[in-house]
Amino acid sequence: MKRILLLFSISSMALADDAAVLRCRGIAEAPARLACYDALVVPTSEEKARQTEANQREQFGLVKSDKTAPEAIESYIPGHFGGWQPGASIRLANGQVWQVNDNSSGVHNIENPKVSIRHGMFSAYYLEIEGTNRSPRVSRVQ
Repeated sequence: MKRILLLFSISSMALADDAAVLRCRGIAEAPARLACYDALVVPTSEEKARQTEANQREQFGLVKSDKTAPEAIESYIPGHFGGWQPGASIRLANGQVWQVNDNSSGVHNIENPKVSIRHGMFSAYYLEIEGTNRSPRVSRVQ
């Protein structure tokens, strides 16, 4: 039984913030050290899943995708959007910057258009813009 509890506590500690564990480890007095360990926050599996999903969305388009990466992200282009041309950089409201990397161009006068970036075949990404049926191929630059 002691081994099970020890294994459980070790696995829980592995989930905690490494810096916090190191800080607790450096406390000399046993009661203060124990209080430090007791105060560590161990994320639930739901919290870990949410964090993983958030990290995948943040990294969408920057790293080679895997099977767990989202198929698309959604955002909008803040302000007036007049269209695109080859090489244009488009900043989304979520802070991501995507560059048109095909020879397409389009005129599209709209305020704050909703957009989706979809992962296509052969590591391609396509920008779907509200109100148009054209989707330029893009790559993430920031």
